[in-house]
Amino acid sequence: MKTFVYRLYQLLVAAPLIIVATILTAVVTTIGCTVGNGHFWGYWPGRIWAWFICRVLLIPVKVEGREHLEPGTSYVFVANHQGAFDIFLVYGFLNRNFKWMMKQSLRRVPFVGLACKASHQVFVNKTSKSGIANTYSEARNILKSGMSLMVFPEGARTFTGHMGFFRRGAFALADELQLPVVPMTINGSFDILPRTRGVNFVRRCPLTLTIHQPIPPKGNGAEDIRQTMEQSYDAIMAALPEDYQGYVENKDQ
Repeated sequence: MKTFVYRLYQLLVAAPLIIVATILTAVVTTIGCTVGNGHFWGYWPGRIWAWFICRVLLIPVKVEGREHLEPGTSYVFVANHQGAFDIFLVYGFLNRNFKWMMKQSLRRVPFVGLACKASHQVFVNKTSKSGIANTYSEARNILKSGMSLMVFPEGARTFTGHMGFFRRGAFALADELQLPVVPMTINGSFDILPRTRGVNFVRRCPLTLTIHQPIPPKGNGAEDIRQTMEQSYDAIMAALPEDYQGYVENKDQ
């Protein structure tokens, strides 16, 4: 009975509000970034939108470890990628201005793609060597400007709730610019809406964001990158529930 009532609420109340909020947020972000401060308008409307979606769906959210972050410091944030709600959790509750590194395919999402482009989020272009180089150049410039960057190093959502392998790009950037890497564990997103269910009703499950201690730069070089990547992976994995512990191959990576 509770499931039926919650699904009815999603259909009749939450979904219309989310659609209106998404369109309004995209329009405000696009106009704001075009005529005003891109750092402000590229973050705050999206943050409020993400917070609103979690709240209107009545999803409990818990954040641990915000005290590890220093004001005014530029970070490279890395997290596991459990599902679509990772975006709402991080955007709405990290409480940190940053730019996303995201899939190129998101450009085609109505309204959202336009807002992401206007707000100078970083689209990952894997179609050519020059595209990859341009992606890293954009990310490098963002970090040099004092902004932080949010990356899912797996590059794809999990099919099982378990973690796949990490790609080294974000860690190489942090190493090059001598910036701290902040591992973050996301839990609950897979339970709310597994990737295998596509666009569907969500389950009301708790969402948790665990912010680990920043990993300071160790030096410059391949071995330093590898160590930071492994340390981040282990920290994120250790904070996952036992059911989602361990590596599972993700063929979408």
